[in-house]
Amino acid sequence: MRLAIIGLGLIGGSIARAIRSDNPAATIESIVAWSPTGLGPAAAMSEGVIDRAAATLAEAVDRAELIVLATDPLACLELLDMIAATDFAGEPPTITDVASTKGVIVNRADRLRLSFVGGHPMAGLETSGYGHSRSDLFAGKPWVICPGAQARPIDLERVAQLVAACGAEAHRISAREHDRAVAAVSHLPLALAAALVQAVSSADDWPIARALAAGGWSSATRLARGDVAMGAGIAATNAPELARRIRAMLSQLDDWLADLEATPDDPDATAERIAARLRAARETFGPAA
Repeated sequence: MRLAIIGLGLIGGSIARAIRSDNPAATIESIVAWSPTGLGPAAAMSEGVIDRAAATLAEAVDRAELIVLATDPLACLELLDMIAATDFAGEPPTITDVASTKGVIVNRADRLRLSFVGGHPMAGLETSGYGHSRSDLFAGKPWVICPGAQARPIDLERVAQLVAACGAEAHRISAREHDRAVAAVSHLPLALAAALVQAVSSADDWPIARALAAGGWSSATRLARGDVAMGAGIAATNAPELARRIRAMLSQLDDWLADLEATPDDPDATAERIAARLRAARETFGPAA
């Protein structure tokens, strides 16, 4: 199968590396890549990770059987428009993506009548760029599949081959189910991390707090150090679901405030209420290992 990867940063680069890592499930015969800057494809070409670094988008998708849009959600929308205007000779290619939102992207592909299968590998890092890509990034991780209205059996087969080649596990759900769930476990944590940094760093004692920050702060704010364009695109293309999750979080924080302020002169009573909250949260994860 001839593969074209559009955008060769962390995710696109990791896809290429996974395919070229002696994976017996890999059935992809050639990889062509293109990005607006050309930096990722050039580096991958020099390392032998891809077969060719295309000079243009049109060159990259020419004769491709599977096109992977490895960009942020807003860029995916633009690329779908551009690909829809491309005159493909013979059978139209399968198009998939790896963006963190699905509803808006799948709907755009459907309106353009493209052979599209939305995808989202549930793996990533707070770093970005081809230099941080890893061949094992997707190993054993869920890879969400959301077929578009025009998806053919061959499209599903090709995307399944891609997922297998990356060592991931395919999970087929609707775009709406995906966006609702991922708003909770991925997009809300991003918003909270950014809000936490802004809230703490704007306080007068930030220099002292920063000097004392350790593992807890690093873990809680990791997502705030990620790619800005990617984060903004995620929020913009899943705004209603993210807003719903933020409102639910605000309700929880209001309850925390009420418990903390109810009996300021009785530490034991306060501790009992907070312990109940922490216990309920911990029990959500099941018995400790």
